[in-house]
Amino acid sequence: SSNMENDASLKFRQQLFLISENLVTEDVTALKFLCMDLLQLSKLEGVKSGVDIFRLLMAQEYLNVEDTFLLAELLYRIKCHSLLEKLGYTKKKVQERLHEKGRISPYRQMLYELSENITNEMLKEIIFLLQNHLPQRWITPCALDLLTLLEKQCLLTKDNVQILEDVCKTVSPVLLEIIDCYKKAKVDGVFLFQPKVGLKYMALEALVLEALKIFFFLTVGVGAFCPHHQLRLWSLAAKSCLLHTDQNPDAKPFFCTFFFSFLQTISSYKMDGPHRGFCLIINNVNFNRSQRKGSCKDVEQLESVFTWLGLDVRTYTDLTSGGIINLMQTWQRVQDHKDRNCFICCILSHGESGAIYGTDGKLVPIRTLTTHFTAKECPQLAAKPKLFFIQACQGYNIQRPVYVDTDGPTPDASPMQERLSESIPEEADFLLGMATVDGCVSFRHIEEGSWYIQALCRKLQLLVPRGEDILSILTEVNEDVAKCVDSSGTKKQMPQPAYTLRRKFIFPIPMAPPPS
Repeated sequence: SSNMENDASLKFRQQLFLISENLVTEDVTALKFLCMDLLQLSKLEGVKSGVDIFRLLMAQEYLNVEDTFLLAELLYRIKCHSLLEKLGYTKKKVQERLHEKGRISPYRQMLYELSENITNEMLKEIIFLLQNHLPQRWITPCALDLLTLLEKQCLLTKDNVQILEDVCKTVSPVLLEIIDCYKKAKVDGVFLFQPKVGLKYMALEALVLEALKIFFFLTVGVGAFCPHHQLRLWSLAAKSCLLHTDQNPDAKPFFCTFFFSFLQTISSYKMDGPHRGFCLIINNVNFNRSQRKGSCKDVEQLESVFTWLGLDVRTYTDLTSGGIINLMQTWQRVQDHKDRNCFICCILSHGESGAIYGTDGKLVPIRTLTTHFTAKECPQLAAKPKLFFIQACQGYNIQRPVYVDTDGPTPDASPMQERLSESIPEEADFLLGMATVDGCVSFRHIEEGSWYIQALCRKLQLLVPRGEDILSILTEVNEDVAKCVDSSGTKKQMPQPAYTLRRKFIFPIPMAPPPS
């Protein structure tokens, strides 16, 4: 066992020696600089080779046979990727573990990033501007030495980079942008992105913050960008992707998706409050002469899916027309709406054109229900999205399959659309999802539930994790239901949404997997 340990130790030191042999003077200088937060400066000043650094790291137990990740991170930072294989790492493996095990601080990364972008001409200009802070006849071999000197003089710290900002404003906007990224990635001294991930990842945070500023201060009208700032946001998105592809080409798709998704999100409804919202489910099953079998299956799915989406679900069964109106009045006055992002109401019942039945056989106009939640009647939900999903017939007509063959004229659907739009208030922020078009029946399986509600729940589970907005999801629901057909093959159904939404409605992606 002792011999095996000795052999492993010898092999490990041989690996370190080979790595050191492949490091040039500039690499050693870079390693020294990156280790300044880990090792005593007095000891680092005596370093002449990679072996000297490795010896110091081993003495402080940062580096040993069992754990070589710090050295792997250092080699990764200075872009000596070919040497990683001598430690059993690849560039990708290091990137994957930086979040968990990275030790180089964001501040140190920022300074090193600066040094990599300072040309010889820039260095001369910086030295000229900083003459009053430098020793007389002091010769600066490289940018890292200059930065080290400023740190020794306490002119430069992780919490005060003002001296760098002042000179970079004059010398180069590119250098100033690197410093801005570092500063903006911190909020009250805390990095929003994990510091271990790296400065270039934190730069994304800075770009996001800049995009937010542009959005809030420079937008024109509700949800609209003036052309100049649209271009600026797209430029930021492109820059975001480029910032990450030089060290990690595989990150490009992720950051493109992230940033473009972000641009989409800032023109959508706010959905990041402490509570998502309430979801009411009214399930009318038992009527005087009939029973809506299979409706309980719909309720199970709705409760499961909307709970998964973060809503506080409340279910009410077998309400009369008066009971439905009383319930709307009760929820209209709920003060807790002010802390919620949205309001959702699902009604499963019988119905006719523009109305639903209470269990007493009396009709309640859908518009009567929705108008309880206008900004005037329910100020707590003002400017927040209100979604109503209605599973009920809207008449007695049965939709038949149509086999498209020619380019002949089709019936004008505008009167139907007008009748549907009458069911929602004239003001903004409402969506009404109807199981069927006006005048027609909707179908429900007595065991599996209704075509519409089952499709809605399936598509929410499938498409919310992909970041789709509600109108895109309802379009998919339309397609799903349109493919349904009864056992005889002669009866069809087409759902129909109507809305006055001003922005995209996007559910935040739940942490938990979909319920089914």
